[in-house]
Amino acid sequence: MSAAPASQRPLLLMHAIRKHFGGVQALRGVDLELRPGEVLALVGENGAGKSTLMEILCGNLRADGGRIEYQGRAVHFAGAREAAFAGVSIVHQELSLVPYLTVAENIYCAREPVYPVIGFVNRKRLYREAAEILRRFDLHVAPNAQVGGLPVAVQQMIEIAKALSLDCRVLVLDEPTSALTDRETRFLFEIIGRLRERGVAVIYISHKLDEVFRIADRVMVLRDGELVGTRPRAEVTPDDVVRMMVGRELGTGYPARDNERGEPLLRVEGLTREPRFRDVSFALHAGEIVGLAGLVGAGRTEVARAIFGIDRPQRGAIYLDGAPVGIRDPGQAVKLGIGYVPEDRKEQGLFLGLTVRQNVGAASLRENSVGGFMSPWREQRLAEEYVQRLRIRTPGTQAVASTLSGGNQQKVLLAKWLAIRPRILLVDEPTRGVDVGAKAEVHGILRELARAGVAVLMVSSELPEVLGASDRILVMHEGEITGELSAEEATEERVMFLAAGRRAGAA
Repeated sequence: MSAAPASQRPLLLMHAIRKHFGGVQALRGVDLELRPGEVLALVGENGAGKSTLMEILCGNLRADGGRIEYQGRAVHFAGAREAAFAGVSIVHQELSLVPYLTVAENIYCAREPVYPVIGFVNRKRLYREAAEILRRFDLHVAPNAQVGGLPVAVQQMIEIAKALSLDCRVLVLDEPTSALTDRETRFLFEIIGRLRERGVAVIYISHKLDEVFRIADRVMVLRDGELVGTRPRAEVTPDDVVRMMVGRELGTGYPARDNERGEPLLRVEGLTREPRFRDVSFALHAGEIVGLAGLVGAGRTEVARAIFGIDRPQRGAIYLDGAPVGIRDPGQAVKLGIGYVPEDRKEQGLFLGLTVRQNVGAASLRENSVGGFMSPWREQRLAEEYVQRLRIRTPGTQAVASTLSGGNQQKVLLAKWLAIRPRILLVDEPTRGVDVGAKAEVHGILRELARAGVAVLMVSSELPEVLGASDRILVMHEGEITGELSAEEATEERVMFLAAGRRAGAA
């Protein structure tokens, strides 16, 4: 048999990789093959084993079985640093940059060029070499700029530049576009195209199947720790991939709008917090989901935070059941029956070091207490109820929240606020960073709440979600509401028309 062309020889092979955590089998003999200059999309539901497989590749976890071959030889990296110096780098969804250091210091962190004898950092060379890397990828940012003051999209590119400064041959991108705009995503794809031309292989992890089908050469699907299959992109459709991921027909629709709108529960009039938003007025009715749409920076999240009492508005009024209320803090909002699911579950929503049980009961401590002391029995019963109701995949209620997949963490966060039995629920980016199966379940949960008479205000940057899950849509532009659309009349074009600042009824 003749040897395969060098370009077709695998750059990386992972064979029969196994890993278990206690009684949970995270990986069950998974194989992965990666070729030079290839983009391999790695997809699967949250908890399918994607992150575990990549952590084993980079040496942050030790496999229980199997082998890894890189550039034709068996390897086992002692950690991410050793892997990076060998040419295998991973860029996580949560960036690892140090905000108070400069761009150049972050790119060359712990390996800065130094003067030979005295050992001091050669800053002139440091900034010159960093500038060359930035120029290579058309990043228009000063090497001496402090990273903490840069947009998230630029930080993402700097993280990639940091990996490539080590002569990276294999680059793992984990949900790289979760905080990027469409324009920034296109720029990232341009960079990936340049890397392919240089022979760099990319493992691209994403829940966004439209991106997968734009950028990938092959698609590798994991489900419950097993390899379902690896297919050339041209041989599968998005529906095929979804079926492989979830093991069943999922459907592309949203839950039926079979809820009935009741009386107004919440009304805001002239709510203002300059410069974030001004003169915001709307009503939320029992039994409806109202989508709050708009471009990044429109003020949507800030309005939700003001209603919940996190930020104090400068003027305006909030009415509950027709009576004015002054919500001074989140504790008072909870007493009034208002819940708030923030957009950043890890920084603002969950106590990652605490258990599932403790997180589910965190917003309803008073209800779970007896004589002023927490009742473990009540807390356990509450956690078990919501683990079952929301189908949270966890080894048990004593599992630490940080060990759960993103989709299951999101369900725990929802459970935390459903446990207060809210009349009004504010949800900010309810399906960010979760897979297609978990998205459908979250949408089902929100619709069930509406059927039960809860008023839901849903902030979302995903237009299909806004259009598919909302009964009404409010659109904001630069801090102001520019229009309202019913579900029947709403289209992507009309929402974007209003989001761009053109008011309803404008010519």
